[in-house]
Amino acid sequence: MPKINVYLPDDLAEAVREAGVPVSAICQRALEQAVRRVTAIRETASTTADIAAAVADLSHFTQRTRTAIKLAHEQARTAGAAAIGTEHLLGGVLAEGGNLALQVLRALEIEPDRIWSELVRRSPGGEGPVEDDPALRFDEHAAAALELSVTESTSLGHNYVGCEHLLLGLISEPDGVAGQILRSLGAEPRLTRRAVGAALAGIVHLRAQGVQSQTPAAAAQPGAGGPAEMLSAAIRRELEPLVERLDRLEERLS
Repeated sequence: MPKINVYLPDDLAEAVREAGVPVSAICQRALEQAVRRVTAIRETASTTADIAAAVADLSHFTQRTRTAIKLAHEQARTAGAAAIGTEHLLGGVLAEGGNLALQVLRALEIEPDRIWSELVRRSPGGEGPVEDDPALRFDEHAAAALELSVTESTSLGHNYVGCEHLLLGLISEPDGVAGQILRSLGAEPRLTRRAVGAALAGIVHLRAQGVQSQTPAAAAQPGAGGPAEMLSAAIRRELEPLVERLDRLEERLS
């Protein structure tokens, strides 16, 4: 049987040994689950022409993520595109309007309006709506971004795929329009990944403090002095040390 090495921080490795945790069995189950999810989205992206049925089958995708994908399909069809691209997935995340990915972007000082402008400027024009052919497949870049969103979720230890994971997938995919736009606006993969972690930790903290009892997506809604602003401030505080280190590194390289 093939062996795969798993590397752990020293303190975690010591804790695992002391607790007698069955590492091999746990890793096998986690890998099996990850493989099933990646395989499911890969088959959906590459073989399914019925986007409505495909999205409904993505049970580990949150409702907001499924809505964003449906909106991406509508945008691609309205534009007369030959396939659903990363630009449409990003547009779907923006159009959904209430997801955590948008709060993460705002914490990175990237406003949705700026992204919309870049999408309009850089997206190729289509031939207009195609009423008789609403079934569109994902192109290779969008399919890769969806796969990456699943692996991003798994790497963070999450059992669901939210719009924040889809955002990370779009940023990590190297060749699609969405990733090019996001990275050009400052959404560097490592920084954004840290922002997602900070956002989720901030929501947990707000709930523990009794500030709000809303869902994470509801907490992301902007409002003067409300939870969204507190969450955004918490994300920025978490990111400050990393931003400073990146700035120092850039100064040394320049």
